Amino acid sequence: MEQTRRPRRDRRAGLTVGRVLGVPLHLSPSMLVLVVLVTVVYAEFARQQLGLPQVSGYLIGAGFVVSLLGSVLAHELGHALTARRFGIGVRGITLELLGGYTEMDRDAPSPRVDLLVSLAGPAVSAVLGAAAVAATLALPDRTVANQLAFQLAVSNVVVAVFNLLPGLPLDGGRALRAAVWALRGDRHTGTEVAGWVGRAVAVGTALTVAVLAATGVLALFALPLMALVAVTLWRGAGQSIRYARISRRLPLVDLARLARPALPVPTGTPLAEAQRRAAAAGPHVAVLVTDTAGRPLALVEPAAAAAVPAGRGPWLAVDAVARPLTGLPRLPVGFDGERVMETVRAHPAARYVVTAGEDVVGVLHIADLAQLLEPQRKMNS
Repeated sequence: MEQTRRPRRDRRAGLTVGRVLGVPLHLSPSMLVLVVLVTVVYAEFARQQLGLPQVSGYLIGAGFVVSLLGSVLAHELGHALTARRFGIGVRGITLELLGGYTEMDRDAPSPRVDLLVSLAGPAVSAVLGAAAVAATLALPDRTVANQLAFQLAVSNVVVAVFNLLPGLPLDGGRALRAAVWALRGDRHTGTEVAGWVGRAVAVGTALTVAVLAATGVLALFALPLMALVAVTLWRGAGQSIRYARISRRLPLVDLARLARPALPVPTGTPLAEAQRRAAAAGPHVAVLVTDTAGRPLALVEPAAAAAVPAGRGPWLAVDAVARPLTGLPRLPVGFDGERVMETVRAHPAARYVVTAGEDVVGVLHIADLAQLLEPQRKMNS
């Protein structure tokens, strides 16, 4: 299964193995499972079909894995190069157990571009499948070359057709999103519609797998992998729906209003005194430790301050339960919702220092941001 997505969280891309046409290429650790599974299964198939010795079977299986990965890489390059053609940066391609995905640094600027980028991958797979079909027909039957060509033909045709199913996170889902976006003028609506259709595709895939397994058409060893495909589709569709709802609320992000106020106290102030001033200033006030010139130095950690026994508060300097500002990510107060989310994805943290130039104007708690962007989820948690 192939997925093309914009990064929504920090991902462990795996081992970086180089660049292909300028695009960084990563291999996920899950690829080892695919390599071993396909090599062993195809080796046994080749031995039975061609009467080869065991070692030769494994060599052919390994060769098929390389060819299969090359096909997946070509599919992803179709997405990546088309995206670059329209000025969308590509952060990298990752090959994993269920295929691969291409990470782009921003969304497509229009429905037309979204559609073209989405269909580029299946188009490449279809071309490769057609070439492999031609090679299969041209090569002598029951030869190693013929069997490899046949398997590559089947693999690429299946990848092309399956990815055209109209539900996110598949390419067909992106195409559906582009169509709804063009008709309704709202990308978020397109994403949500394609996400719900993606869930229907996931359910359909699960039912199909169950029927094929019950009738003996699907081999038992393939059942867990196909079930994983259905589960991954369901999760990917759910993430798309959630992303659409969050994105729709991003214009509501206003750091000047969302950030909690910061109360400056001089370094060396007793913790009890700092807490008294914060309580007098109002609820949810952060305590900011400053130097003698009023420059911000550190931010008091609420959990650490709460853990100090009441009797020690008057004798413990506030600095002892404060974290240096250099260790906290910053958000300029003028950032819009999109840039705030990019910072949150790149630097996950519980709190962010909101700044105006060199001044600290407040503290953003990630829980406050989550409540703004997903009020229903917060209510149900």
